[in-house]
Amino acid sequence: MKLDDFDFELPEALIATRPASPRESAKLLVAEGDTIRDLHVRALPDLFRPGDRLVLNNTKVIPARLSGTRTRHSAQGEVTAKIEVTLLEPAPEGGWMALAKPLRKLRAGEEIRFSEKLSAQVVAISEGQMRIDFNCAGADFDAALAEAGAMPLPPYIAALRAPDEADTTDYQTVFARHAGAVAAPTASLHLTRDMLERLAAKGVQFTEVTLHVGAGTFLPVKVEDVTTHKMHAEWGEVTETAAAEIAATKAAGGRVIPVGTTALRLIESAAASGQVAPFRGTTDIFIYPGYTFRVTDALMTNFHLPKSTLLMLVSALMGADRIRRIYDHAVTQRYRFFSYGDASLLIP
Repeated sequence: MKLDDFDFELPEALIATRPASPRESAKLLVAEGDTIRDLHVRALPDLFRPGDRLVLNNTKVIPARLSGTRTRHSAQGEVTAKIEVTLLEPAPEGGWMALAKPLRKLRAGEEIRFSEKLSAQVVAISEGQMRIDFNCAGADFDAALAEAGAMPLPPYIAALRAPDEADTTDYQTVFARHAGAVAAPTASLHLTRDMLERLAAKGVQFTEVTLHVGAGTFLPVKVEDVTTHKMHAEWGEVTETAAAEIAATKAAGGRVIPVGTTALRLIESAAASGQVAPFRGTTDIFIYPGYTFRVTDALMTNFHLPKSTLLMLVSALMGADRIRRIYDHAVTQRYRFFSYGDASLLIP
């Protein structure tokens, strides 16, 4: 299974830099069996059945992009350098792992000041990353970070424009609860409160799980034989209640439909024994063609990058040839791609 098997031509004009407004006006490609329908997100209540269960990732994106300064004192006076920092994930030893630009201007023990209330000390530097300790924690840290930080837009959007105030809400789901992600579960960005109410009125049920999406979700696959690729690890939790809800839906003959690949990867990790069970910890599950799905019956997701692990995941769900036809259709019909783009509902 070669990396080139998951390549396709994507015109840059189809990369969405802003979400559709209103959100429910986004296009929705529905692929079921051998049929493809072109609809809009507002049609979702007509596509689900009473007893279906949508699995939602309630992670909350933190404003992980920070601009600060590092000051050194020398015989010639103070020397100040501007430092751009992107938080990656909490470090196992405490503090945060982060990227810095330019990293070469930092040394262990130095302080980076981001605002009057927020600063960090560089603890260690290794393999292109650094570990930092902030000067505050808990609610004080959350407040200072919200004031100083910016939303961590994906690299394919950040290359086209800078983050702004609109991204504070645009890049956050309406049910975000548990802070810790540095990337959004983007399929869920299509779900407004009104849409959730309309789905509930139809008899659709909801289960929330938590997977803190890391920056590793954007890492390219660098091996030619994709089966040898090593996935990054992300922290997630499926509570006892969530596992019981999913199991009850399966037992009753309802469909379990994760909204987004993050929710799918988590519930499939929790179902390693064959049926979903409570789960708390890290997962590095890599789903590619040949994988046997244990709990997922369908998937709502956006359109993914060429040669990405997420394209491999949807190829596993629908079949590689089928996904090629779906993506060819999406490009021809000028669907908008990636995090702020249009959506698909994939039903094997």
